[in-house]
Amino acid sequence: MSGFQGPLAGVRVLDLSSVVFGPLASQVLADYGAEVIKIEPPAGDSTRHTGPAVEPGMAAVFMGCNRSKKSVVLDLKQPAAQQALHALLATADVFMHSMRPQKLGKLGLAPEQLRARYPRLVFAGLHGFAEDGPYAGLPAYDDVIQGMSGLADLMQRQTGESRYLPTIAADKTCALVAAHAILAALFARERTGQGSFVEIPMFETMVGFNLVEHFYGMHFTPKLSGAGYPRVMAPWRKPYRTLDGHVCMMPYTDAHWRRFFSAVGQPPLADDPRFANQASRTRHIAELLEILSEHVARHDTQHWLRTCAQLEIPAAPVARMDELPQDPHLVATGFFATVRDPAMGEVRFPRSSVRFDGAQVPIGMPPRLGQHTEELLRAAGLDDAQLAALQPSEPSTA
Repeated sequence: MSGFQGPLAGVRVLDLSSVVFGPLASQVLADYGAEVIKIEPPAGDSTRHTGPAVEPGMAAVFMGCNRSKKSVVLDLKQPAAQQALHALLATADVFMHSMRPQKLGKLGLAPEQLRARYPRLVFAGLHGFAEDGPYAGLPAYDDVIQGMSGLADLMQRQTGESRYLPTIAADKTCALVAAHAILAALFARERTGQGSFVEIPMFETMVGFNLVEHFYGMHFTPKLSGAGYPRVMAPWRKPYRTLDGHVCMMPYTDAHWRRFFSAVGQPPLADDPRFANQASRTRHIAELLEILSEHVARHDTQHWLRTCAQLEIPAAPVARMDELPQDPHLVATGFFATVRDPAMGEVRFPRSSVRFDGAQVPIGMPPRLGQHTEELLRAAGLDDAQLAALQPSEPSTA
């Protein structure tokens, strides 16, 4: 199945976005078989210089969200470059960008301009905020959106300290939403023949993400509680310390808790009104998890893994990220793919988790800056004189 091209084979995506939000979204489309053309300024995407690198311009963070793409360098401040972009747009199915909307009109790239010219084009705007609100056009970064959307508040409620999650949760979550929104627009185009303008705002996306469980009693009128699902905010909700490390375990159902209380010699707790059913456990979750942690601390990790297996309670050891490439399940499923690059040697990637009839699109290297500029622009109809007129400035390696 190594020749599998994926369900998006034949779909061409022009991606003007940078950093992680947009590039990760288009990488998902590349993983599904789309041809993704990354349009970069002469200096390149800033993540080309973020993290360790074997080769200048091919740093770790860039590698993480730009595999299997092509790179075209265009200085869109130049009229010749804008014309070259339009030559590519005439061949594209999707145009996506993360520029603030007010910049688009100056470049002739506003949604209404492009949709009038290319009616089948799916135009995806990856914005910080929806355009019809007072925050429209404001810059947005992951840390800012984590704070505005309630993530830092959740951390404070649980730990007592306002913190960001130690992952770029907003960028990555919004990237996945952007990918499926673009797919929905492509599906609609196949039915109607018409493209559409798809807006993916980070702020609203992350508020909705956080409130799936945390809107809680605020669903009702009058509200039955404030925001926040108690179980996941409880300070004791974390890997439990054992005699020799930590274990992740989660008794959840009535049966789980009865088995657990019996195993630790406390069967009467199963009938304690605080813990007898799901609703009462939720109200008293902090007390329940503290009791759980006290019992777990009395034995080593292997004891609890064996015990939970016998009791059919979900449990697992805590994995270190450095050890994940050796995880036996990930090894068996081929989750980590290796690409041999003539200049960089062996390069390893975590691949998409998604398979289609058991197959995945082969992974390709992230592109060097401007690697495909001449090839793709010639294919789009530009001649020698038009290519020479682009005259990009030297890329920065700072």
